Amino acid sequence: MRFLSTLALSLTLGLLSLAAHAQGVLTFESTDHDFGKVPEGNMATYEFKFKNTGNQPIVIANAQASCGCTTPEWTKAPVMPGKSGVIKAVYNSAGRPGVFAKTVTVMSNATEGSKVLSLRGLVLTKEELRATLTPGQLAASPRLVLEKPGYDFGRIEAGTQPVARIGVRNAGAKDLVLSTISSNCYCVGYRTAPAPIKPGQSAVVELVYAQRTVGTAAEVVTLASNDLHGDTKLTLKANVVKDLVPTSMVKESGSSVPFK
Repeated sequence: MRFLSTLALSLTLGLLSLAAHAQGVLTFESTDHDFGKVPEGNMATYEFKFKNTGNQPIVIANAQASCGCTTPEWTKAPVMPGKSGVIKAVYNSAGRPGVFAKTVTVMSNATEGSKVLSLRGLVLTKEELRATLTPGQLAASPRLVLEKPGYDFGRIEAGTQPVARIGVRNAGAKDLVLSTISSNCYCVGYRTAPAPIKPGQSAVVELVYAQRTVGTAAEVVTLASNDLHGDTKLTLKANVVKDLVPTSMVKESGSSVPFK
């Protein structure tokens, strides 16, 4: 009887030990990445690849960046033992020249509940970067050419969001990637993220204009891209009115009332 009790206890302890060791293990190929020199305005992107070297599925609960300038994305489905996944980190370099060092903290049900991934690099203005390039290297970069330097909406109603369709051509030798868009009014944005434009190809970029200030407007918009010649500017014009269909007035009983 004592032998059976001892055997049962040993089996229980063995099962508990196995359960304790039954867990996913998050093994990264690398936890640190140096972008090197990054042209200002580029969306510097890197994928941290990992493998589940444990014996249970891994679920990534969250990936938290150390600042709003870095956007993480990650494999959402459970990663089975022996399978792989990625943590994608995108650093927005627009308006951030100089050295940067950022982190992404990955939280999961793996043996290590949290794992810190590091990103670093040096953002150069396009003027600084051009100074380091040979004429041949500059000629080999993408080149953004606008179909026309601006767009006139005519009369629009304040609070509406009309869309400007702008023709863009890549006259360079590499894929043209448009990144951020900026304006003093903070009222212009892309309708959808533009896709890369192949060398010699053209595309139509849609810009959403959300001006709320009544009056004549002329907004200078800057399109940032990986064109090393510099950022591209265009002008959006509009006559912003409070109401495109003003209330009609008629005389009724000697007083003005809205038209019925």
